[in-house]
This record gives sequence, structure tokens and C-alpha cells, in this order.
Amino acid sequence: MHLFISKRFAAALLFVIIYVSAGAQNSNKVSLKTGQLYSGIEVGSKGVKMSILELNKETQKTGNYTVIKDTSVNTDFISFTESTFNATLNALTGLYRVATDQYRIEPRFVFTAISSGVSIQADKDEKKEWLNRLSNEFRTIVKEPSRVVSVIDVKEEARLSHLGIIPDSRRFSTFLIDIGSGNTKGGFFPTDNTNDIRLFQLTWGTKSIANATNARLGEDTAMSNFSRQLQRVLAGSADQEIVYAVNVSGAYNMSDNIAFSGGIAWAVATLLYPELIDNAVVPVTYDEIASFLERIAKNHASLSPEAIAKGVSDVTVDKKQVAKQAKTVNKVFDQRSLL
Repeated sequence: MHLFISKRFAAALLFVIIYVSAGAQNSNKVSLKTGQLYSGIEVGSKGVKMSILELNKETQKTGNYTVIKDTSVNTDFISFTESTFNATLNALTGLYRVATDQYRIEPRFVFTAISSGVSIQADKDEKKEWLNRLSNEFRTIVKEPSRVVSVIDVKEEARLSHLGIIPDSRRFSTFLIDIGSGNTKGGFFPTDNTNDIRLFQLTWGTKSIANATNARLGEDTAMSNFSRQLQRVLAGSADQEIVYAVNVSGAYNMSDNIAFSGGIAWAVATLLYPELIDNAVVPVTYDEIASFLERIAKNHASLSPEAIAKGVSDVTVDKKQVAKQAKTVNKVFDQRSLL
């Protein structure tokens, strides 16, 4: 069984969503010469993500597309407080304006959705009405009462993730585990029918695990106590659900490869193998991940942008780009989030 981390997540998944459906940083206007711009904006557990892609007349034949922009705004929507709700609404509206006003994308080519992770956490916390409230207030602000804000079903999200992330050559031999902020989903195709995925899902993700850990801290917010409480969360209902889901999936008997994707997978790949910064896929072993986990807990300073860049010995690697990517990782994932 081979383990590898895929860095292809946001834009690749958006491409498949656009392909199926259609069958706030840079203010520069885009001159479209050869294709059509599309935008996908997703409300996730950790925040709001947007990708802008250019598809041309050859895309349907080749599957190739150009990523014009990838960006996100962290808002922690699944905390379900008024402040995080307003931050999410502002981010969703702001990114929509970037797509329609700055990039001149017609509203019919802008797709808006709420991730399955948000929906699952809302069910857990009995906050389902917050999703409807967010969608309704967004429609009012952008003055599009008929705009569709889809709440993506977890099985469909897993299927689209597999199609968007895993290359065709490994389509039917790879078990995908897409680790999100609010949930984890994925699976594999037991036959050559790509409409039929054997679903793997957990109601736990990086943010929901962190929230459950923080709830146990009490007055002792030290890193040592966080690590201790994290292990207790993972040893409790999360562990039982993970073991059960893996065993029920039957993936080990049907797959030669296990691929991990999602924001945390990208972060780990970037910090663990900075010299492979341009690689879409990075091979890993269990021992390497275990060693990296200990490094996060005991020597987090070694993961600073400067330290990561300094550790690259390959003279052909752009250390400035490595430091830039590491800085982005550190901005999105602090020490506790990485654990």
C-alpha cells in the first residue's frame, strides 16, 4: 500500500463542479482571449474559498484549464457565533464582488456552495438554520433572489473530489481521504463506474477536532495541556468512528494507493518536503508523519518560513518561493491547528 499527499484540491475540484454543472486580493482586470472565466466560491468550516479558472474550447477534450486565482478568507464559520457568521457573510459577499466586479465574470458563471463539512457540523450543533440564514442574507446583499447556494451532499463531494484530485491512471486503484475542517470524506470506485463511489466519511475534521480539544482546556491553556486533551479527544469517539469507517469502507482490499488531500495535507507536504514545492503529489510514509508530528509539538520554531527555506539544500529550488509558501502555511495553520 502506497501513501501519498496530493496538493490538487481547490481548483481541481472546482473544475469538475463546473464541468458537471455547465456540461480579495488582485484588482487587475483580466483580458479573456481564448476562453471563458468561471468562479467557484465555497463556504467551508474554516472559511470561504474562491477559485477562478479559465476554460477554453479544448478543455472538454483535454481536461486542461488555467488557474487564474485561488484565495481564501479564514472566518471559522462552524463556531456558529454572530461574529463568525458576519465574517463569513462579508467574506462570501466580498469574494463574489471580486469575481463579478473585478474579473467581470457573469453571475451565471459564478457557482456558490456550502461544503458538506459545514452541513454536518450544523447538524451536530443543531444550527442548520444558520445555513439558510447565510444563504438568504447573501442573496439579499447581491440582489439575486434566485441565486442557488448549494449545500453539497457528502457523497457527491467525495465523488467530485476523487475525479478532480486523482489522475485517471490511478482512478480505480486509489483510496482518497480528503481531510476538511469540519469533516473528512473520500472513498474509491469499486468498478469502472465513476458515478458509483464507495463512500468513506467521518464527522470529524481539523477544526472540529480542535474545537472539541479547546472545550476541554478549562483555565489551563498551555500547549502541554492542549496536547494532552487532544490525545483524549482522538482516543474517544473520534477514534471509534475512524476505525469503524476505515474497516467498513473495504478500501484496503480494493486499493493499491491511499491519497490524502485537503488543506492540512497541503500544509504538511509543504513543510515536510519543501524541496518538492512544485510537485502536485508527494509520497510519504507513516513513520515520516509520526516524526513530523513530534517536531510540531516539540520544535515548532523549526517550521518557520526562514527555517524551512534554510533547510533546503537543493540549489535548483527557489528558496524565496519556499519561504513564501511556508509563510502561507503558518498563516493558515498555527501550531495547534497542525497538531
